[in-house]
Amino acid sequence: MIVYAECEFMIHTAHSLKEKRAVLKKMTTRTKQKFNVSVAEIDHQNVWQRTRIALVAVASSKLAAEQEIQRAIRFLQSNPEWEAIDVWTENL
Repeated sequence: MIVYAECEFMIHTAHSLKEKRAVLKKMTTRTKQKFNVSVAEIDHQNVWQRTRIALVAVASSKLAAEQEIQRAIRFLQSNPEWEAIDVWTENL
């Protein structure tokens, strides 16, 4: 089973692309290390206070993939450096 999610975040503390990418790099790397998911920025690459991240989990059961995605999303949302604007998931 494949579960796909998109999360959009506002990074209020970023005042440049360099600051945004530092926050983004730290969180995507930690998420990949902690959870069995793939993570990539898919939109707003040249906007310095906004990002859209895609996450994908593949597992032998729907429940396992959904749980892994939900844990990764909760981890991302727990970061005080940004605010979650939108979260969307889909089973493929």
